[in-house]
Amino acid sequence: MNKIFADAFFWIAIANPSDQWHSTAKRFNRANPNAVLVTTDEVLTEFLNYFSNVGGQHRRIVSQMCDGILTHPNITVYAQTHDSFLKGLDLYSRRPDKGYSLTDCSSMALMRELGLTEVLTHDKHFAQEGFRVLL
Repeated sequence: MNKIFADAFFWIAIANPSDQWHSTAKRFNRANPNAVLVTTDEVLTEFLNYFSNVGGQHRRIVSQMCDGILTHPNITVYAQTHDSFLKGLDLYSRRPDKGYSLTDCSSMALMRELGLTEVLTHDKHFAQEGFRVLL
């Protein structure tokens, strides 16, 4: 199976049963138990930030989920570096007409660098850049 980039959108949907994309994300996991995923520190920061105000119990759950992502044998988490920041900033600067976040730009730059074409998200920005959106 090809490597697939996992955006914060996917992690949030998996972690939040009331998210409208929860069942779709879970269905992907069930249908692809051996999927090889790629994500980044920036994406995981975005994921954890999303749940920052939900209370202690849910924060513990998403923290444990993040620990699981970091240690899962089929998930590679790329570290945030100054270089990844600069590559994201470059794309961000070249797309003044788009609403891309810096995290999305860093993700897209890494996807291009690794030759990844598929992304677990529903974010139209990835489709605008030519990637195949799977949710």
